[in-house]
Amino acid sequence: MFTGIIQSVGNIAELKRQGTDARLRISTGKLDMSDVALGDSIAVNGVCLTVVEFGSDHFVADVSSETLLRTSLGDLGQGSEVNLEKALTLNTRLGGHLVSGHVDGVGQVLNRREDGQSIYFDIEAPSELARYIAIKGSICVDGVSLTVNAVDGAQFTLTIVPHTLEETTIRHYRAGSRVNLEVDLIARYLERLILGDQAAETGSSHITETLLAQSGLVTPKS
Repeated sequence: MFTGIIQSVGNIAELKRQGTDARLRISTGKLDMSDVALGDSIAVNGVCLTVVEFGSDHFVADVSSETLLRTSLGDLGQGSEVNLEKALTLNTRLGGHLVSGHVDGVGQVLNRREDGQSIYFDIEAPSELARYIAIKGSICVDGVSLTVNAVDGAQFTLTIVPHTLEETTIRHYRAGSRVNLEVDLIARYLERLILGDQAAETGSSHITETLLAQSGLVTPKS
């Protein structure tokens, strides 16, 4: 588990393709590696990767074809900057929100605009994730815990303050940038909880108005 509070911006020092998989050697920048051990988890742009080799200023991780396909890691090349966060411990401050490091989908930055010292980004999420994104709710974008400021269908808006812009790869976002998205865990579990016994039925993965009415959460239409 992670918090979505980025600890360092590193870069891809080496990327070796191994068939459909890849091995990444990541320079860790200011990330403290003194307590890292083999097998530890480090989030790279929001993707939980396992440390298979490491040194004082780098670590190596293997990336499966499935991960390359379902995240933006496949877009990276040598020199690409990445957001880094070590897995949280029981005495870690939870400054962001609970993040699993399991990317739900890849979104696309639609535009970037300035307003005072803040930068606004409009991002389009895959349509199947839209129901999990709520105004003032939490979302993880490339490993960064952020607050959703507006929602319109599958599009949502983020307001980024100068500190976050400087300390993450968000500063490089432009229209067309692809970003890893992880929706709030609570929203996913709440959906399954509301489904109740229907969660065990094949094909019953979505909440309908009828189901909400049966649960007493909405008033049925007359």
